[in-house]
Amino acid sequence: MGGAPLRTSRQSSEGHPPISRAARSPGADAAGARLAAAAALAALAACANIQPPPGGPPDTTPPELASVYPESLAVLPGFKGSVQFRFNEVVSEGTSPSQGLGTGDLERLIILSPTDRVPDIGWHRSRISVRPAEGWKPDRVYRVELLPGIADVRQNKAKFDDVVTFTTGAPLPRDTLTGRVFDWKAGSPAPRALVEAVLEPDSLPYRALADSSGNFSFGPLPRGEYLVFGVLDANKNFRRDPREAFDTVRVRPESAVTAVPELYAFVHDTLPPRLTEASQSDSVTATLTFAQPLDPFQKLDSSLASVRQLPDSTPVPVVSLAFQSAQPAGFGPGLGAFQAPLRPADTTAKAAAKPADTTAAARRADTTGAAAAAAAAARAMHRPALTDRLVLKVGRPWHPGDRFLIDLMGIRTVSGTAGNPRGVLAIPVPKGPSGGPADSLKADSLKADSLKAAPADSSKADSLRSDSLKTRQFPR
Repeated sequence: MGGAPLRTSRQSSEGHPPISRAARSPGADAAGARLAAAAALAALAACANIQPPPGGPPDTTPPELASVYPESLAVLPGFKGSVQFRFNEVVSEGTSPSQGLGTGDLERLIILSPTDRVPDIGWHRSRISVRPAEGWKPDRVYRVELLPGIADVRQNKAKFDDVVTFTTGAPLPRDTLTGRVFDWKAGSPAPRALVEAVLEPDSLPYRALADSSGNFSFGPLPRGEYLVFGVLDANKNFRRDPREAFDTVRVRPESAVTAVPELYAFVHDTLPPRLTEASQSDSVTATLTFAQPLDPFQKLDSSLASVRQLPDSTPVPVVSLAFQSAQPAGFGPGLGAFQAPLRPADTTAKAAAKPADTTAAARRADTTGAAAAAAAAARAMHRPALTDRLVLKVGRPWHPGDRFLIDLMGIRTVSGTAGNPRGVLAIPVPKGPSGGPADSLKADSLKADSLKAAPADSSKADSLRSDSLKTRQFPR
C-alpha cells in the first residue's frame, strides 16, 4: 500500500520509537534529575536577582510613589489587610531581606506605630506591604511611616518620605507634638533622633524621627497624656535600648499643636561618680576626670574637696573647685543660677541661614567656621554642656615627685547619683635635659573609693517627676 506509514502507540510523536524502561540506565535517570534541579534553581535565581536590560541610556531616576492604601485618616473597623505602598517601577528588596528581625533593608525604612515588635514587611516587586506582627488591634490609631531611601534595581535611591495614619475604629487623631532633641553631652542638636510618645495609661508607643536639626513635628496623634522620649538611637532599630542616651518629659496636649519642652538626651545610670584620672595642670591646679558626666547644676566650692600630702597626710589648703568647661551665657557664678528661658527652639532659623561658603578660603583649616557652628549650637541650647572634668586649685604650689590624696564629698552625676570619689595625684618628675613634665597620672594609679557601686539600672529615668505635666523638671 502506498502512503505514509501509520504511527503505532509505541512510537513517539517525532516518529522514533520510545525508549523502554529497561533500556534506560540508572545513571542517566540521576543525571537527568540533577540537570532538571539545576535548571529550576537557575530560574529561581534569575527571578530573585532582577537586572536592568542591556543597552540604552543609563537610568538615574529614583522610584516614585504611585499610591498608598489605605488613604490617610480612614476609619476601617475590622481591618485585616496590609498597608500598601505602590511605586512606578520595580524596587529593590535590598541586600538584607526582611525576616522580622529588624535587620532587613526594608525593615529599616518602615516605622509602624503603636507596636513593640518588628512589623511584617513584604516585597512584591513594585509594591511593599506592611502589617503588625501581632495583627491589627481594634479601636486603635495606627501610623505607618515610609522613610527616605527606597531604591530601584539600579540602586537609584528616593529622597521622599510618606506617612499614612488610619484607625481600626478609634476616633480620628488630631493632635501634633512639636519640639527639639539635643545631644547634651555633645552640646548640639541631635539629627535623626528617635522620638517616642507613649500614650498612657495603655503604654502605646508612637514613634517618629527628628529632622537633621533635631526638630520634630509628630502627628496626628490621639488625644491623651504622653510620656515623650528623645533618644539617640545608636543602632538605628527605632527602639529605646539600654545604655542609649535619652531624655523624657510628660505632657498633656490641650490644643491641636502642643510644644514639648526641649529634650536633652544623656545616658542614665545609678552608679556614683568615679574618679578615673588626676593630672597636674599648672603649679597650683589639677584636672580631675570622672567616668560619668557630672550634674552641671550642682554648686561647687572648696568645702567639697580635701587634699592631703602623702605619706604623712599633711593638709593642703584648697582654694576652689569648679567645672572645667567655660560657663555659657545665661548662667551665673558656679552654674548655680539658671537664667535662660525655656522655650521651643526657633524652627525658622534654618530657613534664614545663609548659604554655605564653598570658597577655598572657607575650606581652610581654621577655627572661623567651627567657632560659628559651635556658637550657634550653644545659642540653641538652653542648658550648659555636660562635662566629666573638674578643676581643683590649691593654696601652695605642687613640687615634682609629690603625691597627694584627693577626697571629694557629695559630687553628683548628671543622673543625680551622689558619691564621695577619691583619687591620688602624682606630680611628675622632669625627665631629660629639657626638664619637660612626664605624662600625667593614668587611671590605674587611682585608688578605689569606699563606696560600693549600686547595680546599673539604665531603664530608670532619674530625671522624671510624675507631677511634671507642663513644667520641665531638671536634675537637682
